[in-house]
Amino acid sequence: MGGIFKKIILSFVFISFFVACATIPVTNRKSLILIPFDVELSLGEQAFRDILRKEKLSGEKELKAMLRRVGKRIAAVSDMPDLAWEFKLVDSDSKNAFALPGGKVAFYEGILKVCKNEAGVATVMGHEIAHAIARHGAERITQQLILTGIITGAAIKYEDNKNKKYILAGLGVGTTVGITLPFSRRNESEADHIGLIYMARAGYDPREAVEFWKRFDEEKKKNKGFKMPAFLSTHPSDEKRVAELTALLPVAMEEYKRAKKKYGKGNVLNLKGLDDKVKDGKKNHH
Repeated sequence: MGGIFKKIILSFVFISFFVACATIPVTNRKSLILIPFDVELSLGEQAFRDILRKEKLSGEKELKAMLRRVGKRIAAVSDMPDLAWEFKLVDSDSKNAFALPGGKVAFYEGILKVCKNEAGVATVMGHEIAHAIARHGAERITQQLILTGIITGAAIKYEDNKNKKYILAGLGVGTTVGITLPFSRRNESEADHIGLIYMARAGYDPREAVEFWKRFDEEKKKNKGFKMPAFLSTHPSDEKRVAELTALLPVAMEEYKRAKKKYGKGNVLNLKGLDDKVKDGKKNHH
């Protein structure tokens, strides 16, 4: 019986590959996705609302406006510009960010300290938006559907508590607030690639992506207790990541040259409010 079941599953996967094979923008990789797009968007929307109910949103008006500005510029040149894009800044020192299907993006204040400038934000923004555009969450849920023997994604409902943890894991976010779950190395490298092209198209100097990851590497070296966010943990070392991005720079620079408007590194971020918050927190602690 086990052999027959295995053959049935393999036959299903083989047929599904031709029926539901999607092409990833920019990289042109083929991926198997069994989740209908409207279902994927609904899952992303519901998961985003659920997560934000548990988070405290930032009150930093200037930084929130900057995040929306950078996000809209990158979304506009992405392969899904017409999604209902939202960009939220979370009041947390966590060096984290995520994007969910439907154009739902969240940054944590802590990551801005590494970004330093708008092009640094564009580096992370492009990477996260790329995950959503490439439908990496739906691809991962599809893999789980196949492994568990479920043959349709249309019946998945976020409201079903049995599915919630499973869906969030597939979309790259955990049930614990502020935790993102790693995609595969292939997905992470692909998001780097697509994100680099998107930030260049949006008019941000792609060379700053390399500088951002160098700063991230320095951050880890300075803080021995620094814990790498899970959304980056499956990626090769920062050195290899920098090498991969550097190799892609010639193509990205051509995209940058063609950009209608060029912002370069953009504005330096005003992080005084975040620094004051940390100081106040220490005072309160003592």
